[in-house]
Amino acid sequence: MLRLTLGGAGLAGFPAAQKGGYVKLMLAPDGDSAKSILRTYTIRRQRPDELDIDFALHGDEHGRAGPATRWALAAKPGDRIDVGGPGPAKPLPAGFDRYLVAGDMTALPAIAANLEELAEDAMGFVALEIQDDADRQELMAPAGVTIRWLVNPEPGTRPDLLETALREQGSPAGNIYAWAASEFSAMRRLRAYLRDEQGLGSDRLYLSSYWKSGLTEEAHKLAKRQDAEAQAERDDASRA
Repeated sequence: MLRLTLGGAGLAGFPAAQKGGYVKLMLAPDGDSAKSILRTYTIRRQRPDELDIDFALHGDEHGRAGPATRWALAAKPGDRIDVGGPGPAKPLPAGFDRYLVAGDMTALPAIAANLEELAEDAMGFVALEIQDDADRQELMAPAGVTIRWLVNPEPGTRPDLLETALREQGSPAGNIYAWAASEFSAMRRLRAYLRDEQGLGSDRLYLSSYWKSGLTEEAHKLAKRQDAEAQAERDDASRA
């Protein structure tokens, strides 16, 4: 992980209290294209004139880094970048007996921000997939929240990892809220478990894929839309 701080006069007028929300980083065009490359990142922390953005640094199966990783590694004080947003945060709502949270390194900034906002007496379990033991972070979480770190050196190759960790906790009882964000294939397995098996509806479940192994963000968006449409058709058929 690499944390960069964006700040300066260009942040004048940026809305306050956006920690856990997201921004669109507008990176330089690739090749002959004149269109900026957009990449979505969580606001890890915010101060009056600064935003902290955490980057999960990884490449494709050939070790090639994507445009956001390349930019982050090369960034130095004084560099400029256009930023769009902010988009809304997806927090853990108050008032639940227990929280189940799962995510990989792309979701770690949002999960860390959400845990910091939980009530002191909150109870829950968090499964976090990281690439190496060195990727562990000191997270601020209530004493009743257990955090389990799952090491997978090759992101996107173990879609079962987060689902299995939640299953090993046993079937959730009581007033449960689940929050999960991960690679696309892992998200689908989490959806099958949390929504289809455990019966958590949209009022008790936030679920998203933040990336898909082997795809750009643009292609991932298309895959997400197609998956959502197919899931809606399955839901309609099951109700018929």
